This record gives sequence, structure tokens and C-alpha cells, in this order.
Amino acid sequence: MSGRWVWLIPALLLAPAAHALTGDVARGEKLHEKCLNCHGTRLYEPDKRKIKSLKALRKDVKRWGTYYAPALSDQEVEDITAWLNEKFYKF
Repeated sequence: MSGRWVWLIPALLLAPAAHALTGDVARGEKLHEKCLNCHGTRLYEPDKRKIKSLKALRKDVKRWGTYYAPALSDQEVEDITAWLNEKFYKF
């Protein structure tokens, strides 16, 4: 292996961590109370779900988080995503 490719090994080892959840579930539950102003939790039930992956869940939480002023921070998105995943999705 050439020396110029040595940097690729650590990058490949860390790549799966980019999609790992780093959110606080308890904080996510509390933050989710904002979401309840517009909808309940029925849309997370298996027969109503449209989200099929953790990546899609995070993306949707981030998208809806832009409706708040100020928008949800990246950490708040992670916290809510972690709670939704633990409570409903289990990806």
C-alpha cells in the first residue's frame, strides 16, 4: 500500500460513526414537546410511518426543526432523533 493512501484507513474506520446517534434521549423527549403543538405521536405508528431509515429520520427532524424560531440546533436534532428512534422507530 502506498504511503499516500494511509490516511484512508482511519477515514474508513470512522465513517460509520457519522450516522451513529449522539443525542440525549431524555432531552429529546422534552424537546419533542414543541412538536406536539402541531401533531401527536400517531404519525410514528407503524401503519402511518413514512420514514424507513435512521438517516431519513434525522433528515426529517432537521427539516421540521427549521420551522421554529430559532431553528433547532444540530444537537437538538440529534436529541429528538435519538428519542424518536428509541421510542418508536428502533432502527
